[in-house]
Amino acid sequence: MNRSRVVQQSRGGGQWYPGERHELESMVAAHIENAAVPAGMGRIVAVTAPHAGYVYSGSTAGHTFRALRDHAETFGQPETVVVLGFSHRREFEGIALMGGDALLTPLGEIGLDREATDLLLSLDSLFALNNLPHDGEHSAENEIPFIQQALPGSKVVIGLFGGHGPEIEDRVARSLVSLAEEKDIILVASTDLLHDPDYALVREMDQVTMAQMVAMDDQDLEDRWSPGFQVCCGIRPVITAIRFARHRGCAGGTKLAYRNSGDDDPESRGEWVVGYGSVAFSLSETS
Repeated sequence: MNRSRVVQQSRGGGQWYPGERHELESMVAAHIENAAVPAGMGRIVAVTAPHAGYVYSGSTAGHTFRALRDHAETFGQPETVVVLGFSHRREFEGIALMGGDALLTPLGEIGLDREATDLLLSLDSLFALNNLPHDGEHSAENEIPFIQQALPGSKVVIGLFGGHGPEIEDRVARSLVSLAEEKDIILVASTDLLHDPDYALVREMDQVTMAQMVAMDDQDLEDRWSPGFQVCCGIRPVITAIRFARHRGCAGGTKLAYRNSGDDDPESRGEWVVGYGSVAFSLSETS
């Protein structure tokens, strides 16, 4: 008997990004086209991208996905993009993987790579099929329309980190390395940067954070982070991306873009300012 096809529904349209197809397509395309990224970065294995509302962080995200679009013109589109986010609202153990055949956004369906998901499930008990944390969670979903625009035809694996625990990033990174031996993948780590009313403090701390990401200094980055001072609002995906990239042979990252909400909305300074950064981790041209 044929199995029924399962299509998950995105929730962010009209809230985090436009809910109407043409408007969303135009916005994402403009953010990608307006981005300028360095040439000759080599083969990209992982990137970071912000996950706030597109009117705030979309221009920064555009640099991430311009880099991936340009990369695909040289190296070909990846078979699968692994998107790692985290739950802002729910506590759970391990990594919740979205199950199903596709995710429907205002731009249409994007395929969920069931084969890659099944492989991750077989590699480590940290991974579990669990759609509940994905319902209404924007940290991973907000990357999807950009992927649809920049890498049409690539499938995705979408995972959310639950609680915090020692060595979880190592286990996830090692599993992704094993997955990369079977499939051509790129990892997208979803993170915003510091949230604080003090515009000057956000800029200062974010510059340190960006430098640590570029240097792949995951230990110091993790040491600076605390629940009350989140230098990365997505620290687990970022640490995982750095360790995955190191396992793949990367020696450093490339800063693609940085802005914060106070740059575009000066009236928010003194009330609430959020940083956004974009970094790519790539192998040298000869790797």
